[in-house]
Amino acid sequence: MPGRGGDDLPGRVMQRWFAVAAALVALLLLPGAKPSVFNPNALWKIVHEQCVPNQQQHGDPKPCAEVDLKDGVDRGYAVLKDLNGPTQYLLIPTARIVGIESPELQTPGTTNYFAAAWDERRLVEKTLGHELPRDNVGLAVNSVLSRSQTQLHIHIDCMLPDVRDTLARLRSSIGDTWAALSEPLGGHPYWAMRVMGATLDGHNPFKLLADGIPRARANMKWRTLVVVGMQFDGDAPGFALLTDRVNPLLFDIAAGARLEDHTCGAAH
Repeated sequence: MPGRGGDDLPGRVMQRWFAVAAALVALLLLPGAKPSVFNPNALWKIVHEQCVPNQQQHGDPKPCAEVDLKDGVDRGYAVLKDLNGPTQYLLIPTARIVGIESPELQTPGTTNYFAAAWDERRLVEKTLGHELPRDNVGLAVNSVLSRSQTQLHIHIDCMLPDVRDTLARLRSSIGDTWAALSEPLGGHPYWAMRVMGATLDGHNPFKLLADGIPRARANMKWRTLVVVGMQFDGDAPGFALLTDRVNPLLFDIAAGARLEDHTCGAAH
């Protein structure tokens, strides 16, 4: 079996076992996870067939909350209110991008979708009617086994209080390179690194993950990636980048969005 940090899988037989076992775990853990229930292209169809044409033809993003096409459809994004929870939004590229494993997310000049998602947290705050502390906003992309859609989407919402508390305790141990956290998040082992700055401009979390952990680039589909606003070194603004990977032996399907609070404190 692979070490705790790397993504090496010893041989094709082990890879196939890993995939089958992980798929079984996903079916057990995803609520109502029946293949016939989900349309894996639902988000893409909403964005591609409704939100983008409405924005282009009428200047109205509906049924999305926002459509940004200032750099063209190939580099744009839409923001859609999720059906789950009062404040959760999804940022969705207007280009066809499958998920965290898509190599175009790491190419030079690609849209920084995480930076855009951080800016769009204002929709969560608008729904709540007040601003949120920096450390109460999270952005999450799930692994291939914990998503129902074949179009990349970043979950934007509040963070669970216990996750916030754990990250606050571990703040001083989160450095500029990836390392294992000494405490689990949501019951699962995560690795973390920090980036500094008030925004994510100049920081591509997808590339930082692919470049920063051995063999992660070849196995991105098995990973989840979460970005949480934080304060470091006093009041210096930054972000904690978090990653977990699928591990069927631990019943872990790498669902980073489960670190978010989709009740947002009962929308207080």
